[in-house]
Amino acid sequence: MMPQVAVIGCGYWGKNLVRNFAQLGALRMVCDAAEAGRKLAAEMAPQAEVVADVDEVLSAPVEGVVIATRAETHYELAGQALQAGKDVLCEKPLALTYEQGVELVGLAERQERILMVGHVLEYHPGIVRLLELVRGGELGKVQYIYSNRLSLGKVRREENILWSFAPHDIAIILRLMGSMPFQAVACGGSYVQPNIADVTVTHLLFDNGVRAHIYVSWLHPFKEQRLVVIGSRKMASFDDVAKRLVLYDQRVDLREGEPIPVKGNGEEVTFSSNEPLRLECQAFLSAMETRRPPLTDGTSGLRVLKVLQAAQRSLVMNGEPVALPMETFA
Repeated sequence: MMPQVAVIGCGYWGKNLVRNFAQLGALRMVCDAAEAGRKLAAEMAPQAEVVADVDEVLSAPVEGVVIATRAETHYELAGQALQAGKDVLCEKPLALTYEQGVELVGLAERQERILMVGHVLEYHPGIVRLLELVRGGELGKVQYIYSNRLSLGKVRREENILWSFAPHDIAIILRLMGSMPFQAVACGGSYVQPNIADVTVTHLLFDNGVRAHIYVSWLHPFKEQRLVVIGSRKMASFDDVAKRLVLYDQRVDLREGEPIPVKGNGEEVTFSSNEPLRLECQAFLSAMETRRPPLTDGTSGLRVLKVLQAAQRSLVMNGEPVALPMETFA
């Protein structure tokens, strides 16, 4: 039988998890403290039990718990679920400090439970295809990466834009590079609420000289979600708003010491139209069944937390560089 899960939180993002797990036939329970969330859950998933108290989830006969609540609650709820013997899929970020993340990963190991982090873009078919191009050498040597994640969107009160938007981009960049940066620099500004950054620019420096730049803002006149990878042979652009991956046959050559731009046409690269969140939910169910760690396991979530925490330290120090220990991974 398919593993059964409970989703905690049926709000802005949780409703999408409720929909997907219900359609996959794996949803047994939905928990939301708010009446509006419970009403929505009952409408979306009439076959599921809807409750208000987290304790009912922890004692329920479900194998997995999916956490889609405010970021500040992730650490406590994930810890409670793991202690109760449940596998856990926790929305990003796994916790609000690296130290809390280490505790959760250690607890999952001791309990022999699956711990997965909702870095949904790592399951996006367009990102998967881009990773294949990079690893296959289609772009040549990666020279630099930049990512923009901008909108006039939901403004958080419990976390700043760095912790709200940047985890997506950090997770993808770490996967593309296969290593941790050794330095993070971040700067930004708080314009809507005191001491909660609305705009940040983060620079990551890797041991092979590659630099990655991450610009995130929820105070922007238009929506943009774009990742660009510049290689020595070609360039690639993934636009998540337009759902397009374009490979450009463009580069700069040195001819007799003179840098010469070589301009070529852009070729659209096709990829599956499968919903990334559906693929993420399927990955969680598969990990529960096989007991094999998913792509975005707790360890991968820790790497993202480590970079976030370094960037946050740099942010509060007005852009002072913060060092990170070098690490490579698959």
